[in-house]
Amino acid sequence: MQIWAVANQKGGVGKTTTTLALGARLAADGARVLLIDLDPHASLTRCFGLPTDPPPVGSAQLFDDPPQPLRELVHHSEYERLDLVPGQAALAVMEKRSATRPGLGLAVKTALASMQDEYDYALLDCPPTLGVLMVNALAAADRLIIPTQTDPLALHGLDGMVRTAAMIERSRGGPLPVFILPTLHDRRTRAGAETLTQMQAHHGKKVWDDVIPLDTRLRDAALVLSAPPVDRGGKGLAAYASALQWLLQHERQQVAA
Repeated sequence: MQIWAVANQKGGVGKTTTTLALGARLAADGARVLLIDLDPHASLTRCFGLPTDPPPVGSAQLFDDPPQPLRELVHHSEYERLDLVPGQAALAVMEKRSATRPGLGLAVKTALASMQDEYDYALLDCPPTLGVLMVNALAAADRLIIPTQTDPLALHGLDGMVRTAAMIERSRGGPLPVFILPTLHDRRTRAGAETLTQMQAHHGKKVWDDVIPLDTRLRDAALVLSAPPVDRGGKGLAAYASALQWLLQHERQQVAA
């Protein structure tokens, strides 16, 4: 199982859309995919039409004492090979709980190890704050995908996220490859073009050499889950399909090395 964390310390950059689009494309291409919603806002969970009041069992139960087995928390969606562990508002209290419960930083990694052979990919949708939930995702991840707007204010969040990744990499004693996806790009604006140039200059090969364009069709979760990457899926989904090929190419190169 390959584990991808989708994270950024800034909100509104397309983390959930990125998780959904990449996961759906992987599943459509034949991979067994598990999506894990680690955000208390549970936006990814809503994309699948699951209720949030009352919430289903989900990722919060990974932090129980003792934790509930991951297998019991998986929701089998109507989309073939695409499963979900829902998020819940209860995730918001994990920070307080971690103060009295040492070892919670590895809860997700431990849970995923129990289902190592049952999925090809696990994608972790993280909250936009540095805390125990994001640390869990980064501790478990084989790679970090950072969606980021091509907007001047987003550069600060990106720099902070890259520094966080470096800190986690040092603490876990192993590499955490970083891949940056420019999202919500408006080619009509000068600020967008200048920000993209700065991003590429500062972060080099970590940055994908294309962009996810601003595309209102990406707001339609049902379309993201079911549409082909071209035709009625529009430019946004076609771009995510290309981004996935970039990520998989790096994965193949890593295996070959």
